[in-house]
Amino acid sequence: MLSGTALAAPCSNTGADYENWKPVMAQEAAAAGVGERGIAALMGSSYATKTIAADRNQKSFKYSLEKFLKVRGADTIVAQGRKRKAGNPGLYQNLEARFGVPAGVILAIHGMETAFGGFMGDSNVVSAIATLAYDCRRSDFFTPHLIAALMLVDQGAITTKTVGAKHGELGHTQFLPGNALRYGVDGDGDGRIDLTKQADALASTANFLAQKGWRPGAGYQEGEPNFAVIKEWNAATVYQQAIAIMGAKIDR
Repeated sequence: MLSGTALAAPCSNTGADYENWKPVMAQEAAAAGVGERGIAALMGSSYATKTIAADRNQKSFKYSLEKFLKVRGADTIVAQGRKRKAGNPGLYQNLEARFGVPAGVILAIHGMETAFGGFMGDSNVVSAIATLAYDCRRSDFFTPHLIAALMLVDQGAITTKTVGAKHGELGHTQFLPGNALRYGVDGDGDGRIDLTKQADALASTANFLAQKGWRPGAGYQEGEPNFAVIKEWNAATVYQQAIAIMGAKIDR
């Protein structure tokens, strides 16, 4: 349903036509089921130059595994992950019982993505995702995430002021909006899904992995069944390897 939106709302490699693009994209979003609040959020968005700069400069994923682990602070993530697991064992036991995903993997992702919630981003989510949908480099990939972001606005799960990472990822584990819409779950039982809350974000992360085929009790190192599921979280090989390595160290 969403794959044709980029064709009706032509992409561009500069910000010059962004304001002209918005009403065209708004028509496509409305046709996809986005309501008035979501459309208003799109129309109020701005071309995000910092998002484009970040999208063109993703150097860390080209590092060797050793350098990537060092640059991303793997030793600190492992130490903090162990401390968090020991400090709240019930939380992680419940997540594994419910979704089958061990604590180490969830904690490694949490640490890698936001330093355990220490920094969840400073970019406007709607503007960042809209900019990436408008930009020609990966318009087809980000347009469905834009539709999802606008639907999240409709639902009240995010607002026009919600901030996240440069590519519009949001919450403790940096979900793209399409994944937040599809895999988000209520982890604390308050009746709503808010990925800026740790309980919701960790439960949603475990749910994502479970829905992608995580096999409870199976290994997750390279060559083992669940490593293929880690690949679903992030496409970069060094990232996948880092999560597997850190997860195992946390779970020791």
